[in-house]
Amino acid sequence: MKRKMLGMMLLAALGLLLAACGGGNAGAPAQPAASAEKPAQSAPAAQQPAQAPAAADEDEEDYTTGDASLDDPRNQDGIGEKELLVVSFGTSFNDSRRLTIGAVESALAKAFPDWSVRRAFTSQIIIDHVKSRDGEVIDNVTEALERAVANGVKTLVVQPTHLMDGFEYNDLANELAQYADAFERIELGAPLLTTDGDFSAVADALVAATAQYDDGETAVCFMGHGTEAASNGVYEKMQSVLDAKGMKNYFIGTVEAEPSVEDVLAAVKAGSYKRVVLRPLMVVAGDHANNDMAGDEEDSWKSVFEAAGYEVECVIEGLGGIEAIQRMYVAHAQETIGSING
Repeated sequence: MKRKMLGMMLLAALGLLLAACGGGNAGAPAQPAASAEKPAQSAPAAQQPAQAPAAADEDEEDYTTGDASLDDPRNQDGIGEKELLVVSFGTSFNDSRRLTIGAVESALAKAFPDWSVRRAFTSQIIIDHVKSRDGEVIDNVTEALERAVANGVKTLVVQPTHLMDGFEYNDLANELAQYADAFERIELGAPLLTTDGDFSAVADALVAATAQYDDGETAVCFMGHGTEAASNGVYEKMQSVLDAKGMKNYFIGTVEAEPSVEDVLAAVKAGSYKRVVLRPLMVVAGDHANNDMAGDEEDSWKSVFEAAGYEVECVIEGLGGIEAIQRMYVAHAQETIGSING
């Protein structure tokens, strides 16, 4: 005991000596630099744009996110009098951003050549991270709206890529209301899952995108984000629509709400499946798809199903990369533009 106490006293003394020698010296250990694993800390609130930062779900870990230079941030001036602003939560996974959000934007630009298509993200953390890591500048909603005002836009249509009418969508609607007098006309389009027809069309798109797994032995499981808002009911409704279409081997769950992965596993176990295919029910395939769904952690969907004895295949593709989904966003924008044209 005496030797132990003596050792502790010597260690404490050594620690004090090292602290005294290192304090304020050039040789002191440097603070860890911000890594690509976590979004960099944003500036103080007083230095931030008016758009409040949204919580980001991005944690890239060791994943290769792709070449940001291939992506078009669509933040150009010279907009003209008619703008179609595409608003997304965002992702710092460069390839996924280009192949999903970028693909939706390109589909809209092709469908409406007389409109200038621009981009805005709602997550300031993702915006800051992409700028710091890749030098790519993406507007937040406030910046995009101010850009439109400065460019003399008269008619502004905002088409969100949100899946549902949830917290994010409502926050966007509230911000747009503050600019009601800044344009001759400003309109907000509908999220992906709005009408019964939308649910049926998305269900058909999901089935078509996974038709190769229709072998009677494979369960196709889609992982949504989930929300505390009442709009979380879209996942249960999507399951009901798939069931009604006879797609009994399709299962819908969420990573942050209900149905949970445990609920989905129980439903799959009720069948006689040998394999499980996992896909994200999200516009992009970012951190949730790469980590919570396909990661090697014991609580990932992949690990949960493997531990239950299933052969698992993960498909890291966001909904925005499916052409049928892109056409649905075009249809929603067309409805909004049609209401303006009368």
